[in-house]
Amino acid sequence: MDPRARNTLGGSTSPYLRQHADNPVHWQQWGPEAIEWARERDVPILLSIGYSACHWCHVMAHESFEDDAVASLMNEHFVCIKVDREERPDLDAVYMNATVAMTGQGGWPMTCFLTPDGAPFYCGTYYPPAPRGGMPSFTQLLGAIADTWRDRRSDVDNAAESVAAELRRGADGIPTADVAVNAALLDAAAAAVLKDEDIPRGGFGGAPKFPPSALLEGLLRTYERSGNAKVLETVERTASAMARGGIYDQLGGGFARYSVDAEWVVPHFEKMLYDNAQLLRVYAHLGRRTGSELAVRVTEETAQFLLRDLRTENGSFASALDADTAGVEGLTYVWTPAQLVDVLGAEDGEWASHLLTVTPEGTFEKGASVLQLLEDPDDWERWGRVRNALFAHRATRPQPGRDDKVVTAWNGMTITALAEAGAGLGRPEWISAAAECARTVLGLHLVDGRLRRASLGSVVGEPVGILEDYACLATGLLALFQATGDAEWLEPAEALLARALRHFADAEQPGSWFDTADDAEVLVTRPRDPVDGATPSGASCLAEALLTAAAVAEAGTSARYAAAAAASLDRVALLLERAPRSAGHWLAVAEASVRGPIQVAVATNGETGLLDAARRLAPGGAVVVGGEPGSSPLLADRPLVGGDSAAYVCRGFVCDRPVSTIGDLAEALSR
Repeated sequence: MDPRARNTLGGSTSPYLRQHADNPVHWQQWGPEAIEWARERDVPILLSIGYSACHWCHVMAHESFEDDAVASLMNEHFVCIKVDREERPDLDAVYMNATVAMTGQGGWPMTCFLTPDGAPFYCGTYYPPAPRGGMPSFTQLLGAIADTWRDRRSDVDNAAESVAAELRRGADGIPTADVAVNAALLDAAAAAVLKDEDIPRGGFGGAPKFPPSALLEGLLRTYERSGNAKVLETVERTASAMARGGIYDQLGGGFARYSVDAEWVVPHFEKMLYDNAQLLRVYAHLGRRTGSELAVRVTEETAQFLLRDLRTENGSFASALDADTAGVEGLTYVWTPAQLVDVLGAEDGEWASHLLTVTPEGTFEKGASVLQLLEDPDDWERWGRVRNALFAHRATRPQPGRDDKVVTAWNGMTITALAEAGAGLGRPEWISAAAECARTVLGLHLVDGRLRRASLGSVVGEPVGILEDYACLATGLLALFQATGDAEWLEPAEALLARALRHFADAEQPGSWFDTADDAEVLVTRPRDPVDGATPSGASCLAEALLTAAAVAEAGTSARYAAAAAASLDRVALLLERAPRSAGHWLAVAEASVRGPIQVAVATNGETGLLDAARRLAPGGAVVVGGEPGSSPLLADRPLVGGDSAAYVCRGFVCDRPVSTIGDLAEALSR
């Protein structure tokens, strides 16, 4: 037997791949060895892509990949490769585009059949163990693909070439258009988004309903610039509906990935780091802008969730909590009225049932309910006591698994959110946690000046960083610089941006960016997607980092950053005009750009009141730096005034006179 005919996933740094290490399938990791083996055997590649917290990935694994007979078919006719989409988003992007092109929809698990050259010729998602709903069984599909490969190879080659050509056509950048990024464009973009709002229920669109995290941040910045009350009302409606619904964990804090219904009641229970990092940023921003007690409470509880449940031993943050607990969705989280009474006693149990919408009929399955907090408690002290008791009891239940993989980009988002929330709401412990995470990620993931995508248990993986990794980590380091005034964060941030400018730019289309580096593995096509999705696009994240860095860097480098940021926004103006709901983070970056961005340099005399106020009052996207006069480029030639701290407010290249009182600072920022 060929010594390669074995399952090789046990040595992976991906928890998702390790979950499949005991399958009888001879799973290989993606790499030249597996591809060469397919060439030698002259068999197709069966590529299966998923992730650790994916419910249907686990279902298909249990139904098919753990079955000896199914595995025998797979091993006989294919080289089987398993990929963690979170560790290899470049592969996921290429083959997801192929899946959508072939089937009209995508999702995970993704099942693709490739030639040994990596060209897809048949793609789909989940396949059941027996025919169901018009779908063939997985074994029927395997047999049909094997027969076609053996008997009709020319059909396979033609299909593969056709799909590859279509993928290459779709990999072009956004075409240029005569659209200026200005206040009028952004007002029109916000107005278009508001037309799609689900006003009675909050959010946009129907079921399933995902948190529009980046879009909320963009709209909040639009409100700060325009003063349009309707925009703020939309943000507040959606933020309130999510925070009061079942998609938010009313006991432990933090948000699930999406709601299966349009009312935010029943979540898909997995909790992703990237969702909670983005939402922490939004709720903290909303809380300091409006004083909303709900937004501040959700900020505090979400930060607590991140620090308690996703923080790893080395201070970085794990990727996710699984959707399932012991193979059952919701097992950890749902309640019946009787269970509330058992834990709390009759009086508090009945009170909690009414408060949390736990009914005899249930809102989930088998008479159980997902907890909601649709109205404020009439007694907050009582609610605190009840919440603590329920949370303590819930901790005795079986708990969902945790994907301990540390992803660079998502940790960068978390650093940004903790640093901004900590600075804006006066929580220095959050800033300290962000700094510890940054030191860990830089120390572990930065190898010979280049980023790696992920690590597990303080062991860095082989997959290289993509554009979003460089951009999100650079943004996080710049947020830390603003929150601490410590220049130690500037040098690594600028080094990351230098690498990004060098390796990810499209030389033929200024302002357009590839998601993989120019020296990365060559795939069927070089992925590039500027559209914001569940996470912001790498390109919009880079534009944010460049725009911020331009305000704090030395003059020569600053001009280069500013030009690259402007070119990026010019390139994406068409997306903001025609599909603003798919450009939420672009909207946030564009709002910052249109306002200058606003820069607040606070020269301090050791007293921090004025600097604290600047961090609390400045709009989203503003750059706020404080410290002794001359301690950073933004504080050069900006002295104290009469021995007192002084704030210098600038918009682009135009600066107001320095102010020394919080009232004058508030007035300057309101103009």
